Amino acid sequence: MNKLKVLINDGLEDSGIKALKAAGIEVELNKIKQEDLGDSLNQYDGILVRSATKVRKDIIDKSPNLKFIGRGGVGMDNIDVDYARSKGIHVFNTPAASSRSVAELAMAHILGLTRSLHESARNLKDDQSFTKLKKKFSSASEVKNKTLVLLGFGRIGSELAKIALGLEMRIIVVDPFIKSASVTLTIMNHKIDIDLPMSSKEDAIGKADYISLHAPFSGSSILSEAEFNILKPNCIIVNTSRGENIDEAALLDALNSNKIAGAGLDVFHNEPFVKKELLEHPKVSVSPHIGASTAEAQERIAEEIVDQILKLQHNY
Repeated sequence: MNKLKVLINDGLEDSGIKALKAAGIEVELNKIKQEDLGDSLNQYDGILVRSATKVRKDIIDKSPNLKFIGRGGVGMDNIDVDYARSKGIHVFNTPAASSRSVAELAMAHILGLTRSLHESARNLKDDQSFTKLKKKFSSASEVKNKTLVLLGFGRIGSELAKIALGLEMRIIVVDPFIKSASVTLTIMNHKIDIDLPMSSKEDAIGKADYISLHAPFSGSSILSEAEFNILKPNCIIVNTSRGENIDEAALLDALNSNKIAGAGLDVFHNEPFVKKELLEHPKVSVSPHIGASTAEAQERIAEEIVDQILKLQHNY
């Protein structure tokens, strides 16, 4: 069994690094810039990335010694997965590790926007703003009995459904790749199975008080001008999936023309160069792509990555 040399280009929890080293794997932690990656990657057996580093066809072609590409996270649209696999390179991710963390952030945006916490944080400065904002926010609503439409029902969508059910929200699932949707709630060691209604996107979003996106980017926006035109004016949209899943120009138009009430965004087009209009919009709650950025998620990501690399190690 040959000793593997692995480039960890976007970071990994210390526990994962220690586990890899303990298994006799050589670990390189010095990040290689994207523009230099093609000239350097061939000296490694594997590379671990998150969302920052992109492993495209041109880099793969320059790295015939590469045996695997690991993604710490869910989506792999920063990797040319099919092409890599066609070259015999093993590609894997950690789809289950961060699901709860991302779902909790989505709900944080839902609750924060519902009670205008983002606007309070920006504008509460003194006694005058205190009085003004207290009056402005005096007629807020609750999320109980409100309808949450989940666009995508993978692991994250399922976790968000559990949280929302605990808050007594109504759920509608939109996912063309599944025939039925259900979750199992665990409450004080009691398990409760709940079936959730499903609908087409066109029928569901017009009923939504909240929409949360949980789908990979497939080449076109899930929400664009056509969809914004049929939403209720009180609707709040949350995106913790991929920035490209929302047409940002159409979103800004919908916000400015009061077609929707607000948006919670953890992901954006062209990160980290986010449109100033979104960052400063009074109806938008923002976070810097931190859905999976919890200690618990990062530990689980490290565990999954180590497990998969150790399994691969025996083949080399």
